Amino acid sequence: MKHTAFNQKHLDLGAKMIEFAGYLMPVSYSGINEEHLAVRSNAGVFDVSHMGEFLLKGPDALDLIQRVCSNDASRLTDGKAQYSCLPNEKGGIVDDLLVYCIKEKSLYMLVVNASNIQKDWDWISRYNSRGVAMENISDRTCLLAIQGPNATRILQPLTEMDIMNLPYYHFVKGKFAGVDNVLVSSTGYTGSGGVEIYFEDKGGAAEKIWDAIFEAGKAFALKPAGLGARDTLRLEMGYCLYGNDINDNSSALEAGLGWITKFSKDFVGRPVLELQKKEGIKRRLLGFEMQERGIPRHGYEISDSSGKAIGEVTSGTQSPSLGKAIGMGYVTENFSSPGSVIYIKIRDKLLKAVVVRLPFLS
Repeated sequence: MKHTAFNQKHLDLGAKMIEFAGYLMPVSYSGINEEHLAVRSNAGVFDVSHMGEFLLKGPDALDLIQRVCSNDASRLTDGKAQYSCLPNEKGGIVDDLLVYCIKEKSLYMLVVNASNIQKDWDWISRYNSRGVAMENISDRTCLLAIQGPNATRILQPLTEMDIMNLPYYHFVKGKFAGVDNVLVSSTGYTGSGGVEIYFEDKGGAAEKIWDAIFEAGKAFALKPAGLGARDTLRLEMGYCLYGNDINDNSSALEAGLGWITKFSKDFVGRPVLELQKKEGIKRRLLGFEMQERGIPRHGYEISDSSGKAIGEVTSGTQSPSLGKAIGMGYVTENFSSPGSVIYIKIRDKLLKAVVVRLPFLS
């Protein structure tokens, strides 16, 4: 099992550790609810160094990205990032990812899900017919997500880069906490603002940056946060989790990701997705709130009032911010409108829920 560069920090803080995507990762420190609410109201630090990073270099790098990704990366200029997905030939999703434009048309960084690193590498390589230089830098790249309304205020004294005024999905690169070549990105998976910082694990950089962040955050009671809070935070925003809400058999259109699917260019799976758009989808990913006591979980059946199956729960939790049980799932199109009453099968009981607009938290 792999460890991130911050493993000892997590153990010293008494984190509850679990295996995730081949890594030993912190699921919580003081408790999921406490960490969740700290990020919503203040700030929290997540170690997400298990994520994968690929560099694509050369004059044909953009062409390769355009062919394998659903979004239009030609719109990216230096210092901008984009959310996208890798569709397969059947219109399903190989993975969702971030595309960073480091040097327009010649150098890009792709950030992929931890559980899909080898899968994505193989998939992109399969379409690399023009000899684009690809480098997997995952094992030597550290990634910390400092999220929450006070995140950039806490971090700004650690760098001369202007991160407090960094527009959403933009990034800067420079010296941070005395470490050179740090990429600071206005992105995240929580919906509470903040940044993600990428840097190479060399010369004690990991410990230096971690210690500097928490020293700067002392006056703000900055908290470490684990994967448990990361999941409840993203679910409140209706963000998809690969393997739960999206997978090889779900399309971007079914998952509500039509906004990252650009038919103005050619890409893998485009014909299938165009046909889906023309004919209409048969099921849709939606959000729902429980009306009766019970917590929906991945794989639970969704039914109509008669008990007839109409779909399946993909994610569910007790929302720390809302104080109610929420979930996401796929249902047939005729039950997907906000206000529709659906039923979640929990321990052989049909419990009432209502379809709501995403995000749960506005």
